[in-house]
Amino acid sequence: MKKLTIATRTSQLALWQAYHVKARIESSYPEIEVVLNEIVSNGDKVLDKPLALIGGKGHFTKELEDEMLAGNADIAVHSLKDVPTYIPEGLELVAVTTRQDQSDLFLSHKYKTLEDLPQGAVVGTTSLRRRMQLLQKRPDLKVKDLRGNVNTRLRKLSEGQYDAIILAFIGLDRLDLIKDIPYTDKLSLDMMIPPMGQAALGIEIVSGKEKVREIAMSLNDEDTFICTQIERDFISKIGAGCSAPVACNAVKNGDEITFRVMLGFPDGSNIMQEKIVVNVSESKMLGQKLAQRMIDNGALVLLQDAEK
Repeated sequence: MKKLTIATRTSQLALWQAYHVKARIESSYPEIEVVLNEIVSNGDKVLDKPLALIGGKGHFTKELEDEMLAGNADIAVHSLKDVPTYIPEGLELVAVTTRQDQSDLFLSHKYKTLEDLPQGAVVGTTSLRRRMQLLQKRPDLKVKDLRGNVNTRLRKLSEGQYDAIILAFIGLDRLDLIKDIPYTDKLSLDMMIPPMGQAALGIEIVSGKEKVREIAMSLNDEDTFICTQIERDFISKIGAGCSAPVACNAVKNGDEITFRVMLGFPDGSNIMQEKIVVNVSESKMLGQKLAQRMIDNGALVLLQDAEK
């Protein structure tokens, strides 16, 4: 194999991720030329409404997958949180890179922390997951939609359209944008549970290409793969899409895995929440088992009502 083509979105963060993977492959396989196929996804085109209102799944992955199936790319690099649990026939999600800091970050030009926000303050986020958790803890806040790329969101904050916004720490850190914000505060995983797959990259390949599989597997981190598979199993079983008000996060610490999940209404009401700690040896079906327990307690009806 002389050439490998990576499908990637064209956003600043997606390109950072793709070039990061490109550099790692070139380091391990110097004889292979690695090129990028840059694609504008539907999620990058629709910026005037929340993704939860667009319908469907795979807003940031479908166009990349179409290019792979058409023979125009060998692998795709995704933010794993954007990858639906259903993978199209002919493609496989085979590797997950080492997960970095999964925290969400509070950003403001006026207030030091979430606790410092006055009653009625305007907080920007388009994530139903964040909205749910914010309003559960601070029902007095006014949560306002926030779309656009990272720089657009930060500009809206600096213009005073919001008193604060909440973004994933890892994206801001990779693009070196945190230093420009007067006040930032990293939120704990208990305070703001991340979405499935946050802070890890998913490597998707075309099935049947063994050299491509070998290259992709060289990028895999086994601990991260175990934890994110628990999260993906949970989301798959409970039937929640990328935009649903669902948070789930598995963290490995030594021989133990801590798994946190929460779902409910976007207004912070009707919350179902679980936190469980198990030995790694008992974790294989953890995501499915916890999803089934919540389904038995009415989670599916709750999610259907939340969607309405």
